[in-house]
Amino acid sequence: MSQQPVIEVRNITKRFPGVVALKNVSLTVMPGELHAIVGENGAGKSTLMNCLSGVITDYEGQVLLRGRPVRFRRTTEAQQAGIAIIHQELNLVEELSAAANIFLGREKTNLLGMLDQRTMRRQAAAVLEQLECRIDPGQPVRTLRVGDQQLVEIAKALSLRSEILIMDEPTSALTAGEVERLFRIIQRLRQDGVTILYISHKMDEVFRLADRITVLRDGQHVATLPRHSTTPREITHLMVGREIEAVDFGGPRTPGPLLLEVRKLCLPWPGHARKWRLWNVNLQLRSGEILGLAGLMGAGRTELLECLFGASSVPPLGEILLDGRSVSFRHPLDAMRCGVALLSEDRKRLGIFANLSVGANITICVLEQLTRLGVIRPQYEARVAREAAEKLALRGAGLHAPITTLSGGNQQKAIIARWLLTHPRVLLLDDPTRGVDVGAKAELYRIMDRLCRDGLGIILTSSELPELISLCDRIVVLCEGHVTGQLSRAEATEQRIMELATQRPNVQSEPAAQG
Repeated sequence: MSQQPVIEVRNITKRFPGVVALKNVSLTVMPGELHAIVGENGAGKSTLMNCLSGVITDYEGQVLLRGRPVRFRRTTEAQQAGIAIIHQELNLVEELSAAANIFLGREKTNLLGMLDQRTMRRQAAAVLEQLECRIDPGQPVRTLRVGDQQLVEIAKALSLRSEILIMDEPTSALTAGEVERLFRIIQRLRQDGVTILYISHKMDEVFRLADRITVLRDGQHVATLPRHSTTPREITHLMVGREIEAVDFGGPRTPGPLLLEVRKLCLPWPGHARKWRLWNVNLQLRSGEILGLAGLMGAGRTELLECLFGASSVPPLGEILLDGRSVSFRHPLDAMRCGVALLSEDRKRLGIFANLSVGANITICVLEQLTRLGVIRPQYEARVAREAAEKLALRGAGLHAPITTLSGGNQQKAIIARWLLTHPRVLLLDDPTRGVDVGAKAELYRIMDRLCRDGLGIILTSSELPELISLCDRIVVLCEGHVTGQLSRAEATEQRIMELATQRPNVQSEPAAQG
């Protein structure tokens, strides 16, 4: 590798209202290396990458690109200089097609100056083929699941053919198979000389891919170490300033009475060859139990949780029983009033209220309880929000700051705090630790365990199989909308789960429709 850094960051400081996100951060990135940036949520990783890519322009300090000082005024200037970024929070226009999103802002036109849709779809298809995925370039992004939207975001960056690629948690919404495909793409990019800055909370990814690892903590540079001269334990300690102890749940949980039962649940899929997103799903959840849902992308995990929360796009068939009584949720408000809460996998689109403060995001579901004569009591609301935030160790600029100033992991904590204020009896968690650092994960694990021991029932999906195995009392495995197996805690292994997750159901036995 050349001895001159391709990127040099000198004493970067970035202040937001009430918080210093970066403080005198300096580092160098060498040509052709994969340089990992790690740290807890709120450490300043994404803020630093946004300074490098033209998303943030008002910062103190200096950035040198190939030895020359630069300060990008917009992302297009960074792209023209050869820098592209894949954001953790998706930046896609939902109503446009995958192809239109990939070429957004640099659309192809014909000799008459009109959009050349055919060329854009052809070139988009070629980029998506690099990712070995089967997304139709003409499909509207709003119809894609979060994992496929993540692949479109990655394809958008790859289409720029940049010399420097910033990847901010690129695997957070991908299945194991999609992660492996992405790693193959990364290997090919590196062979072509592309320099990669890689943000991840996952130590196995960092130690598999990185040449060097930079650790940020509380907005400051802590260390930059060659991968081969350090260990995951050392890096984790540098990230949090303390040892992350193994999560001890204090012995096995003892599930209580049957709380939720699903009988022959079916979800139609209008216009699709498969006809059904879910078919004859049966499951039971007891109080004091964590029930895991495992499956590959498209298995129906999210759709099942949406049915249980009254948020499915079409009405499901079958029966849902709560405490032995049949219930029908036509709207999420119906579910909430019955003690059911859902933490969505799509935090940006379906989780946060981006135009509200942190405190308002936490209390929004319980405003009726915070009023007197129909008027919200501000001091009472602030106290309730503060206590809820403290329980989850939520860090940020304060309850009055916009929620968009929080890191992704702290936004997730705020949403969990919101739902806990509703005192749910059934908590549906759709990949709740996506984009959450190791320290915060341990905190969330303890919270889940405590809630269960207090009698709550939890249904949990996760893109990380070890997480399901360590947390869940039982795991139900789905494949193409069918339940292909159920495993007890003692039976669950990654290999067994994957066997069931790839066990194609016998769809020929299905009738054409169900009344």
